[in-house]
Amino acid sequence: MTDNLKIHINTAQLKYDISLLLPTWNNLDFLKLCIESIRKNSHLNLQIIVFVNEGKDGTIEWLSGQSDIDYLISPINLGICYALNLCRSIVKSDYVMYLNDDMYVLPEWDKILMQEIAKLNTNMFMLSATMIEPNETGNPCVVVNSFGTSPANFAEDSLLEEYGNLIRNDWSGSTWPPNIVHISLWDIVGGLSVEFSPGMYSDPDFSRKLYEAGVRIFKGVGNSLVYHFGSKTTKRLTKNKGRQIFLRKWGITPRTFTKEFLHIGEEYNILPKTFGVSTKSRILNKIKQMADLLK
Repeated sequence: MTDNLKIHINTAQLKYDISLLLPTWNNLDFLKLCIESIRKNSHLNLQIIVFVNEGKDGTIEWLSGQSDIDYLISPINLGICYALNLCRSIVKSDYVMYLNDDMYVLPEWDKILMQEIAKLNTNMFMLSATMIEPNETGNPCVVVNSFGTSPANFAEDSLLEEYGNLIRNDWSGSTWPPNIVHISLWDIVGGLSVEFSPGMYSDPDFSRKLYEAGVRIFKGVGNSLVYHFGSKTTKRLTKNKGRQIFLRKWGITPRTFTKEFLHIGEEYNILPKTFGVSTKSRILNKIKQMADLLK
């Protein structure tokens, strides 16, 4: 796998505030917009690491002219799990953050996250910025408001004028990107689990591994905002059977974990929450396990 991997280190600095891991797969227009927003709207000293899967659309040629981006190139699509794990070798920060290439970060998003980290006084956390999405998907953690579905119809000026009105309360259940953890935690749990390749349900699995390592702070920060155009890459993928893999690995469904352990979408507070599986869910999960074994 790594024999044909090419690594390009363009940045000269030895240390950054945050290392951003940005996997991309023939998605150049979105990638350009994402990186433009990082350059324009960020406050901290950020290392941008792009993992290029294939790069047949001009991505490689474009990156070759960007002096502030480190990048890795795979001639085949390795998916999210392998991509992020391979990026680890060139991280130059104590904090690692996973960002999708179809996201646009809003002003001071990174500064707000780092201020939140400073308040925690511990490395045992997983924080997420809050996504603004154009369509209702049932995700309780996002703010729904449309400013376009692609770079071609993106209403950037309107978004920059209005995003301050889209701030929400902090929420429980950090699992989706953009999320940030301390590099020591990343290393303790071994990054993303490659059995979920190309990536479906690797997010709740990563949170579950952090939970097993002792993390109990899974917090979405309501005033750190990014605009998410909406899973432009995953729609092209042949999806893995992530629900079944998660169930076999952990003995419960992803929904049970995110709802009853992470309390996903609930308003965040510092009061202790109950963690664990209810009796009803325990029975239902056992039934699902048995049904899975009979397949």
